[in-house]
Amino acid sequence: MRIGIIGGAGKAGRALFNEAVRRGDVPTAIVRDQARAEGVLGDFGNYLEKDALKLTASDLASFDVVIDAMGTPPAQAAKQVELAKHLVALARGRQAPRLVFILGAGSLRGPSGRLHVDELYDLPGTASWIAIPEQQARELTYLRTVDDVDWTGVSPSQEFVVGPAGRPVLGDDDLLVGPGGASRVTTGTLAVAVLDEIHAPAHPRTRFTVRDENC
Repeated sequence: MRIGIIGGAGKAGRALFNEAVRRGDVPTAIVRDQARAEGVLGDFGNYLEKDALKLTASDLASFDVVIDAMGTPPAQAAKQVELAKHLVALARGRQAPRLVFILGAGSLRGPSGRLHVDELYDLPGTASWIAIPEQQARELTYLRTVDDVDWTGVSPSQEFVVGPAGRPVLGDDDLLVGPGGASRVTTGTLAVAVLDEIHAPAHPRTRFTVRDENC
């Protein structure tokens, strides 16, 4: 499987890249700074050095799947929605790849029945970064209007931490909590869930969420 990973050297992207390699897929890290990415992934990988918002249909034509794992600082969080719209427009071509979007946990329903992003407003100190879950929730709202492109969204749990792969537990629109009372998933477990979905599609034009089995 030929897989393009936007933000391939980032927190989620590097785990996705490594999991794809482990399965025998051919991943390409789509990054703005190849030298920096090589410092993270190594110089053995495939790279496309380009601003994601400047990608063209011809750039994507060689991929079976494109994963949007781009991270942004809070001040640039609106680029999440901008990039989603750009990729959807490109994917309306004849030889378009499937699109997979790594979303945040903010659009999941929390224990109160409200969106988790709304619950976050009640916590102190969120003003400096709340724009990220806000925009990721808006990204999903936009994607749910798209019915002519093959897309899937994936939301991590409340705690999304760098770590090795475990066994993923999947859900739909509710924030998942493990038997220990935590809502947590590692980057490795998320990567397993995403690559499972890529190889055996089960969530066309919808979003699913994932947590670690033991959390």
